[in-house]
Amino acid sequence: MDIKLPPRPWYRKYLMHIVAGATITAALIYTVVLMLSPHRRYIEQERLRIATVNEEPFMEFVEVEGIVQPIMTIQLNAFESGFVERILREDGAMLRRGDTILVLNNPELMRSIDNERELWKGNKRNLQEQEIQMEQKSIDLKLQTLDQQYQIANLERKLTQSREEYSMGIKSRAELNIVEAENDYLHRRLMLQMLSLRHDSATTILRREMIIADREAAQRKLLAAEERTSGLVVRAPADGQLGHLNLIIGQQVAAGSKIGEIKIMDQYKVSTQLSEYYVERIFAGQPASIIQKEDTFRLRISRVVPEVKERKFAVDLLFNDSIPQNIRLGKSYRVKVELAQPEPAVIIPRGDFYKKTSGEWIFCIEEGTNIARRVEIEIGRQNPEYFEVVKGLKPGDRVIVGGYDRIGDAEEVVIQ
Repeated sequence: MDIKLPPRPWYRKYLMHIVAGATITAALIYTVVLMLSPHRRYIEQERLRIATVNEEPFMEFVEVEGIVQPIMTIQLNAFESGFVERILREDGAMLRRGDTILVLNNPELMRSIDNERELWKGNKRNLQEQEIQMEQKSIDLKLQTLDQQYQIANLERKLTQSREEYSMGIKSRAELNIVEAENDYLHRRLMLQMLSLRHDSATTILRREMIIADREAAQRKLLAAEERTSGLVVRAPADGQLGHLNLIIGQQVAAGSKIGEIKIMDQYKVSTQLSEYYVERIFAGQPASIIQKEDTFRLRISRVVPEVKERKFAVDLLFNDSIPQNIRLGKSYRVKVELAQPEPAVIIPRGDFYKKTSGEWIFCIEEGTNIARRVEIEIGRQNPEYFEVVKGLKPGDRVIVGGYDRIGDAEEVVIQ
């Protein structure tokens, strides 16, 4: 006998459709929920750099690399041209002022000095001959004057006798006039002779002064020529270290050419270059420091070269008092140049968040949770270690400052 089966439920016929529809509906709901909820990323704490916001004295500074250099460098130039005959000091030697560095040889200069010496001797002989001639002329004039005075004395005695004879009638008036005329002539001639003697004396004095001046000029010229030989010996102009002496025996050196330099070693300076961004904020006397191990060495800016080359400008710094014990020329140090006095500020450590967010926002961890969300901030001053936060954070907040390459575009970070 046949058994009557119960009728199948109506939904059995549409079961597959119902299941498929429910699955699609659930997927749509999940997608909508994801779209409407923040994009969240789960990251291990070890992969992030988390820092606490603090309020501390903030000092704006710039940190650059500085090179130790001598306080002064003196360039050595050759005063005379010549061939290198001897090299007495090697590159890097410590010198005292006046020490001989090298000796040059210039045969042409020596020949010109010998010619100058012979010319001086000839001029000296000529001047001596002129002096002798002048003396002889003066003696001749004095002899002539003496002879003229003797003749006048004799003629005056003869004139006295002639006048007595005329009064006695022995001589005529004509004979007396002849004697008087001759006496008058001799007196006038004596006056001219005396005038010539005085003129000769003045001329002699003038010519003697000219001869002395010519002799001294010739002497100075010879001495100057002989002093040129001292230019063949290159000496240290000051105490210091010899550098850049790249010469060999027999090498020709031109006058005025650079042959080396002297580095003054009694004090050091640190030279560096800063970005043109700071050119208006750097000035002489500005403080700086070098930290080596646990010691801090204070410096001050001594010279600023405002000329910008390749977007940088040069700065020299001097040590205030103590210097590092192991300081050496050419050694580099990290120099911290202070741009302003320390002031209280809300600060956070530097991190890669600035590159990712341009300082406009940062992930801040909600208090009591492990969830970090984006917070808008405003960055003020900065130095190589910290950023000043002007707005958006308060002391005690914990923020993510590093690891943003792992966060990507997430809006929330769950720290595991």
